[in-house]
Amino acid sequence: MYTIGKVATLAGVSPDTLRYYEKERLITPASKTAAGYRLYNDEAVRRIRFIKTAQHCGFSLSDIQELLTLKQAESACCEDVRSLAIEKKLHIEHKLRALQAMSRALDDLIQGCEGGEAATDDCPILAALENSLHEVSL
Repeated sequence: MYTIGKVATLAGVSPDTLRYYEKERLITPASKTAAGYRLYNDEAVRRIRFIKTAQHCGFSLSDIQELLTLKQAESACCEDVRSLAIEKKLHIEHKLRALQAMSRALDDLIQGCEGGEAATDDCPILAALENSLHEVSL
C-alpha cells in the first residue's frame, strides 16, 4: 500500500492531481489509515498511468471515464472502445484542419505587414482584422 505522495511519485503526477482524479471518481483509495490517510495499491498506479497515456492520446477525463466504464462492463466489446477512439481521432483531425486554416490566415496577415515603427493606426494587420470584422458583422 502506498501513501498519496508515494503513488504520485510512482505514477509521475502530483498529489493534487490524484486528489482531482479521486474527486472525478477516476481512482479510489484502496483503504484509509486510522488517521484518515489515503492508501493506494498497485492497481491505482496502473490506472493513473492509463489515464495519463489516454490524455496523451487526446482523450478528455470524461472520455477516459467512459473508457474505464467500458473496460469493466460485461456487455461492452472492443468495437465500443474502437468507436470511441475513431470519434476522438475525427475530432482531432477537425481541430487540426481548423488550426491549419488559422495558421494560413496568420501567414497572410504577417506577409502583408512589414512591421517597423509605423503607428498602429497604419498597421496592415490591424486594418485587415478590423475590415474583416466589419464585413462579418454586415
